[in-house]
Amino acid sequence: MKSFISIDWDYFMNYIKDYQDSEIENKNNIIMHWYKIYLENKSKGIDLSKKMGTSGQEKFFWKVLKEKFKLTKKTKLIVTESHANAYEIIKNSGCEKVYSFDAHSDLGYGGLRSLYFEVNCANWLGKLLDDNIIKEANIVYSKYTGEKPEYFKEINDNFNVNYLRLDDIKESDVFDIVHICRSGAWSAPWLDKKFYEFLNKSKFNYEIRGLQDRTWNPNSINLAMEIDCLIYG
Repeated sequence: MKSFISIDWDYFMNYIKDYQDSEIENKNNIIMHWYKIYLENKSKGIDLSKKMGTSGQEKFFWKVLKEKFKLTKKTKLIVTESHANAYEIIKNSGCEKVYSFDAHSDLGYGGLRSLYFEVNCANWLGKLLDDNIIKEANIVYSKYTGEKPEYFKEINDNFNVNYLRLDDIKESDVFDIVHICRSGAWSAPWLDKKFYEFLNKSKFNYEIRGLQDRTWNPNSINLAMEIDCLIYG
């Protein structure tokens, strides 16, 4: 079975275990929400941009990934905002095995019932299994994840789901597209520069599809904008 790789940028977030605020992917949660929590913490003397960062693993991730998977010069990255986009990309690839690098399983939260809903960022991987598009899901959790495999017992018992470490992987037959999502509701906008550095460090060509532009400049906010941000949500 040819394998497909999908990577969530929040895999590298050092704060993700304790971050449960944003669950819906929309423009407000992708940017406005971040201004709100930044300003709230600033009023308490806390600079979130110094507290919430990346693990540093992204600096050597591509080197390790290329050792674990037989990626070639033909490999191309497709970059999206949401991990939900992985469903259609993988469906069109014809791959039956998926490796997902993520802080979240995205199998569906709520057991098999969560697979009755339309595809979204929380159930796309479970939907691929339930719709019989893929035969095997391999989840490589972030070291900062707050999840455990037993949280998904009902889905694990019904489908071929494996929870792996990066060290456990050795694959030779890999699809020539790798999907990466930014997951802006979970990844802070002050880390977007690092995100693009991460993409460039791969040395692969990449195509951006529907990635929302985020301008992060809290020092430019006037009083009226600050009030709007603080009353948001």
